[in-house]
Amino acid sequence: QLQASGGGLAQPGGSLRLSCAVSGRAFSNRAIGWFRQAPGKEREAVLCLDDGSNLIYYEESVKGRFTMSRDDAKNTVYLQMNGLKPEDTAVYYCAARSFRCSAYMTAFNSRGQGTQVTVSS
Repeated sequence: QLQASGGGLAQPGGSLRLSCAVSGRAFSNRAIGWFRQAPGKEREAVLCLDDGSNLIYYEESVKGRFTMSRDDAKNTVYLQMNGLKPEDTAVYYCAARSFRCSAYMTAFNSRGQGTQVTVSS
């Protein structure tokens, strides 16, 4: 199971850090992806960290602003979001699958419940 947390309200230009706690076996062998869905829009892949800690960006607009890290001792992955923009407002979901990343949430066999991120002044 996955538990996403850390969402909230941020001002434009501000920062938030989301956490995704992963329970179960073989955390170090899993790729963790972040997806988001804004109101009235399709869900989109944002970025993903594979089992080799390679970071893959799927959303061009977050490059240079968002990054991920993992703490294998805590079975937790973090999404650090800097330079937030109003268009980053969405529900953010983390998802897990074995080894490799994918841009499709349906390829992930575990997913969290989502955490709301709102960027507004």
